[in-house]
Amino acid sequence: MSPKDFPDDPPPGESLPSLASASWKVALAVTLLMQTVAAFLNQCVPVLAPLLTGSAGLPPEAAGHLSALSTLGTLAFLTIGNPLLARFGPVRTLQCGALAAAAGLAMAASGGMAALALAAFLVGIGYGPTPPAGSRILAATAPPRHRSLIFSVKQAGAPLGGVLAGLLIAPVAVALGWPAAIALAVGIAAAAAAAIQPSRAMLDVEREPARAIHPRALLGRGNLVGPFAALRLHPLLPPLTWLACSLATVQGCFFAFAVTWLTETRGLSLVQAGAVFAAMQAGGVLARIVLGWMADRTGNGAMNLIGQGLGGAAAVTLFVLLPPLGFGWTLLLGLLAGSLVASWNGIYQAEVARLSPPGRIAEATSGSTTLCFLGYLIPPAIFAGLVTATGSWLLPQLLAAGQLVVVALAVLPKLRRGGSS
Repeated sequence: MSPKDFPDDPPPGESLPSLASASWKVALAVTLLMQTVAAFLNQCVPVLAPLLTGSAGLPPEAAGHLSALSTLGTLAFLTIGNPLLARFGPVRTLQCGALAAAAGLAMAASGGMAALALAAFLVGIGYGPTPPAGSRILAATAPPRHRSLIFSVKQAGAPLGGVLAGLLIAPVAVALGWPAAIALAVGIAAAAAAAIQPSRAMLDVEREPARAIHPRALLGRGNLVGPFAALRLHPLLPPLTWLACSLATVQGCFFAFAVTWLTETRGLSLVQAGAVFAAMQAGGVLARIVLGWMADRTGNGAMNLIGQGLGGAAAVTLFVLLPPLGFGWTLLLGLLAGSLVASWNGIYQAEVARLSPPGRIAEATSGSTTLCFLGYLIPPAIFAGLVTATGSWLLPQLLAAGQLVVVALAVLPKLRRGGSS
């Protein structure tokens, strides 16, 4: 199959092939690769945070503000980016996202405070296309009986990207300096964007070439409100989104500060802390696949999310309350906590796709994910403020875990009644 078999624009009077006719295996390979690379680029910020903040003259807890700026960039794309996705197609949008994140990291190499803030924002924008573009591709191609598993395999790329960031970026930064680590990340982003180009002929066939993308179209009320209005398409979308936001709060706080917290309070070196960070992410890779398979078997993904939330809150509490036990035990506890805290997103996105009408999946995913990502944006900034105000890293972690227990129990009755509907 060659690009000429699926031209960018159909001849007059003819329609393009449907995305549903594409191979789900190709779709999964493309979305998994780009999810991994986007997460890798995004996680380079917290992994390098001790060095980046130090070079800019910022305190260590400023890592939370960088994480918040990155999430703000993701929210910006999710809020206004649907016309871009419709105009250019999911593959081209994923390519542009990777290059935008690479440009942000390259900007961070200047080391200035303003450049570092803008870099974090651009990295977040680059991550933004992965939820709606991936959901649009997989919802049309994945066999329904395996939907949670396939979405979870794709989402396994998120912690896998974190593993690569922890194992590649931290050692390179120590050995060659953090500018060399950033150069490596930029090269990986460019290679991934080039690698998926051949799939565009197959997966970008449902574009809308005439879709307006000028500022008035992007910033108009209809485009800004549309994703959130889509949450009214099913009564379970609001409680599911609330639960996802709570899960994101724990994951965002836990991961954003993990490397900095371990080096500041547990006395680990940057390479050791990076290895623990990688273990947290690695646990999420396997757990996403196993728990996605379980969600398909039980037929009630929402209840799986409730169980993961309660288990994740308990694991984080155990991780932060236990006294220092040495590098090996810290590594194992990080693996356990990451397995539960970072394994929910695939099931969540599969549930959003299942509950949404076929033509509104990308829009509903954008709206729900935007609200979900508030959990990555606001709590880390509050966390940083609490550390500064109290001088304690323990209280903010316990508060993050505690709110998840409260939310999971609050939405449990509604999701239990309707989760398998």
